[in-house]
Amino acid sequence: MKSKILITGGGGYIGSNSVYLMLQNGFEVVVIDNYQTGYREPLEFLQKKFGSKKIRYFDLDIRKPLKSLFQKEKNFDAVLHYAASCKVNESMEYPEKYFSNNVAGSQNLLAALIEHGVNKIVFSSTCAVYGETKYVPVDENHPINPTNPYGMSKRMVEQIVEWYGRLKNLNYVILRYFNVCGASDDGEIGDSKKPSVLLVQNAVRGALGIEPFSLTCPKVSTPDGTPIRDYINVVDLNEAHLAALNYLFKGGENTIINLGTGTGNSVLEVVSKVKEITGVKFEMRKGEERKGEYAKIYADVSKANEILGWCPTRSIENSVESLVKWYKKRPRGWKH
Repeated sequence: MKSKILITGGGGYIGSNSVYLMLQNGFEVVVIDNYQTGYREPLEFLQKKFGSKKIRYFDLDIRKPLKSLFQKEKNFDAVLHYAASCKVNESMEYPEKYFSNNVAGSQNLLAALIEHGVNKIVFSSTCAVYGETKYVPVDENHPINPTNPYGMSKRMVEQIVEWYGRLKNLNYVILRYFNVCGASDDGEIGDSKKPSVLLVQNAVRGALGIEPFSLTCPKVSTPDGTPIRDYINVVDLNEAHLAALNYLFKGGENTIINLGTGTGNSVLEVVSKVKEITGVKFEMRKGEERKGEYAKIYADVSKANEILGWCPTRSIENSVESLVKWYKKRPRGWKH
């Protein structure tokens, strides 16, 4: 029999894709989300598709008492912890939000898990913990030096998780994401952020005429003057979470792993690729520059392959094609 898992932030972009993938793989899924940035609609959609025996969801904030959840739902085998605020630029404006949501919220969740005997967690972290790159590709031994409160908040949670591992027998895999793009392969579950801060999503929206496209990156020291990032498909990313769960269920040791593609693309290269795939030559306006950005980062994913047996299988083209499907179905995303 497949396991019962708790997914925090399951109404969000990455979280809802995770819920879909876990249901497709036979897990029983319980979701909590406060819907600050996530949506009920994908969870309603998935409950209709899979039934309430397979998926249930609760309106809960991880910063608040979670006793009611554990009274209603018992015997979780593991947790996928996605719930977080995750905008670099916003974190520079409102650092207090990031330390409250990400750090205090995660600590509250972890304490509740320990109290109720749940000792396996896959935590969504970020390459932002590395800060300015000393070398590329970035492996897990790269120096840690966050340059914004978002990256710092995630690093603080990593350290809390590590201490619980040492002192409370918490079994964990920490996954440090690079830039996430795409939708589910069938285009049913996608990104609804309004406005989105994610490049590939915004470029596709620009190509489809949903919203004007603006370049918001600062000029940096790369060949074309735009930041180079590692763009990983959201389904590939969540397949790594599935591999991490199976690794923990088999008694795997606590570890930290990078998730990316192992290659980097500049902002202008991505925009050019979207134009090529969609056949649309859309305008690029200059928007307000994002703060806290750095020039170049992409992942060394050899550890993910070695430890989890995982490697990405979807290209940037696949991500663009799945986003075209998603935005054609739901040009305005989820409603609520």
